[in-house]
Amino acid sequence: MSAPHAHNQPPGQPKVTEREARRVAEDAREQDWRKPSFAKELFLGRFRLDLIHPHPMPPTEDAERGEAFLAGLRAFCENEIDGARIEREDRIPDETVNGLKELGALGMKIDRKYGGLGLTQVYYNKALALVGSASPAIGALLSAHQSIGVPQPLKLFGTQEQKDAFLPRLARTDISAFLLTEPDVGSDPARLATSAVPDGDDAYILDGVKLWTTNGVVADLLVVMARVPRTDGNKGGITAFVVEADSPGVTVEHRNAFMGLRGLENGVTRFHQVRVPAANRIGPEGAGLKIALTTLNTGRLSLPAMCVGAGKWCLKIAREWSAVREQWGKPVAHHEAVGSKISFIAATTFALEAVLDLSSQMADEDRNDIRIEAALAKLYGSEMAWLMADELVQIRGGRGFETADSLAARGERAVPAEQILRDLRINRIFEGSTEIMHLLIAREAVDAHLKVAGDIIDPDKSLSDKAKAGVQATGFYARWLPKLVTGPGQLPRTYSEFHPDGHTDLSGHLRYVERTSRKLARSTFYAMSRWQGRMETKQGFLGRIVDIGAELFAMSAACVRAELLRTTEEYGREAYQLADAFCRQSRIRTEELLNRLWTNTDDLDHKVVKGVLSGTYTWLERGIVDPSGDGPWIADATPGPAKNDNVHHPVR
Repeated sequence: MSAPHAHNQPPGQPKVTEREARRVAEDAREQDWRKPSFAKELFLGRFRLDLIHPHPMPPTEDAERGEAFLAGLRAFCENEIDGARIEREDRIPDETVNGLKELGALGMKIDRKYGGLGLTQVYYNKALALVGSASPAIGALLSAHQSIGVPQPLKLFGTQEQKDAFLPRLARTDISAFLLTEPDVGSDPARLATSAVPDGDDAYILDGVKLWTTNGVVADLLVVMARVPRTDGNKGGITAFVVEADSPGVTVEHRNAFMGLRGLENGVTRFHQVRVPAANRIGPEGAGLKIALTTLNTGRLSLPAMCVGAGKWCLKIAREWSAVREQWGKPVAHHEAVGSKISFIAATTFALEAVLDLSSQMADEDRNDIRIEAALAKLYGSEMAWLMADELVQIRGGRGFETADSLAARGERAVPAEQILRDLRINRIFEGSTEIMHLLIAREAVDAHLKVAGDIIDPDKSLSDKAKAGVQATGFYARWLPKLVTGPGQLPRTYSEFHPDGHTDLSGHLRYVERTSRKLARSTFYAMSRWQGRMETKQGFLGRIVDIGAELFAMSAACVRAELLRTTEEYGREAYQLADAFCRQSRIRTEELLNRLWTNTDDLDHKVVKGVLSGTYTWLERGIVDPSGDGPWIADATPGPAKNDNVHHPVR
């Protein structure tokens, strides 16, 4: 991502080169792999089925507590949440939020010794899927509060004093928000402008503006990322702070409105000379980005949780509608053009739940490093849920485009199909856009290569360093490459336990995953050999590599879940059928992606883009009027006192 042009540089914005930005991002990521990772091994051509099969299970006590909470939450969702009202009024009623507080929903992930419920990741995600089906805005509120808000960073990095002071409040009464993004800073945090200047030894003074502060309009506590200036003997850097939302100098200047998730309390927050006690700093100075990224390792699982809930709802509506809607003498479900869409929704929902539950259970057990699995779950879930919602709208036809209120007004069932399409769209942007997730996962996927060969392609390394790296890389690849030639996926009876009597055969799909994993690793190696230092610019190629890995992970999870359900539920045979359908659909997508690794228009697209930006094709824009308003592309975020009224309204 290139540095901004000088004439676009907002006042006070740090000027950062591309290399500096990459260094900041690299320093923030976890450098080591202390635990095994199924997905990391998959990208290296090693299909470690033993890491996910048999499917891990929650302890009985955790499951019983989780199910008990879900029962109460379901009753609340059915009787107390009016999703249509939230959509209509663009607000979550205070009484609804207070009801969630009384249930303990603010403390689902907070330990019981602090007044929380102490639910596992598995049951926290099930709760989000449930409440998100009643109102996606409420799902977002609870997720932002616990997945990325104050509780999770404190759980991972807070002092005991901080936990004692804040977690009891967050478990029962106080809503939290996470503030990182700024008007001109999205996925490039090296340019973060909000400052935290030390004021003696016991406080910092915050100045700056934060954008898209989910929960920020109603929050009581904020986790804020700000830059501490470098001084003699103090490296400074991006640092995390807990800030009281009603502190003097904190102003919510605007409540944002969006195409979906109406009711989302998301705004613009200004900090002007805000004094924050040094005791509220989370971790050391300069550790803010690492804290944020580590928090997201499991925090990202909240989004696919709500995507699973959306898929289940899409399936329910598609089934009910397609059975009663007749065209040409039979229900539309029996027409192949519609039936294929229903099959896609059913199979994909099964796979998404498999990916989510597997990743969540692995997070709970803490035996594996799941940073790639969680990122893949977020990426795959957000993309596939959007496709499922789009197919539901198509199945519903004109009624899919019509609002629920309009349907009800003319006497039909109020089905908010168009709303779920709008609500799900943000998931491809929230907590790392699809494009950023591709790059993030690709960086982790090639980590082993960069560890042994990174110095060879690093322009800052000396010739002697490159020579040493060459020797190290030669040894690594001499051992690794021969293992990519053959494997158990070429043996006809491998994974035979996935072909029990009377059930669809899933063993062939797992053999395909093993073979394709090795092919994926060979393709990655070939690409690194071909492009070397330019590899990081081949974002189209890297994105396809990641998408292939996502399909392989989803197929693996679907098969393992089907086998689990065969041994624990009465619908194991049906689960095998859905897993088979998903794997067959997924294999077609995977083969297309494999072909597009080397047959694509990436280079041509780059030339066209250069032409567009240089004005070569402006003649193509003739014949329209632009309804956009006037104003700058990016709002001025110069630090200073607030000019707007404070629209902060905490729930009481």
